[in-house]
Amino acid sequence: MSAVGSKGRLLGAAKELALKWEDTKNHWRDERSREFERKYLQELFAGMDKTITVIEKLDELLKKVRSDCE
Repeated sequence: MSAVGSKGRLLGAAKELALKWEDTKNHWRDERSREFERKYLQELFAGMDKTITVIEKLDELLKKVRSDCE
């Protein structure tokens, strides 16, 4: 799988998780849900954002390597 494909899959999964979480918050509205979001989901989404940035940089590097090898 290409870096661009991985980025797309990760973005899709993040979007789906965010939508599911918003739906869940309609039914789970107590302090535990807010704690869960702070403790796990905020960190997860931040990690996904960082990972997407790294994938983009890796894709640029791979393109340069391919170009230099041609």
